Amino acid sequence: MSSPNNFPSLFTHVDVTAGSPTGNDDAGAGNIANLLQRMVTLQERQAELMEEMLQNQISQQKQRQAELSAWRKANPELADKCRRAAEALSKVHTEFLDSIADEIDDSGEDMVDSEFMLTEFVDRFGPRIAHLNGVLQMLAQLGSPHPPGK
Repeated sequence: MSSPNNFPSLFTHVDVTAGSPTGNDDAGAGNIANLLQRMVTLQERQAELMEEMLQNQISQQKQRQAELSAWRKANPELADKCRRAAEALSKVHTEFLDSIADEIDDSGEDMVDSEFMLTEFVDRFGPRIAHLNGVLQMLAQLGSPHPPGK
């Protein structure tokens, strides 16, 4: 990937005054046209880089999907257990979210007014929900059925 120093500077020698100091309007128009051309060139390069990044992401996702598919084929019983575990844990997750919502309903105003109450709430529920989300996501990915057509 190229460094940002390889791109020409957009803002060198740009005259922003109302009139040209020499009175030569053609030179000012040439400078504007040159600046616009540089901007178009940079935007085209940016679009190329974004396309390259997108292609890299797609490639990584395809590779990850292929790895998961191979793992599922090699471990069909475990993949099925992961799917059932994800379904059961999803119910636990829903109940836990319900209890968090109830807690917020009961003490939301206190959390707005008290930094201590907010910190207490985050300390109480934050790590648990973060870990639960991570485990649920892992089980769901490992236990997900094979994509259609593969």
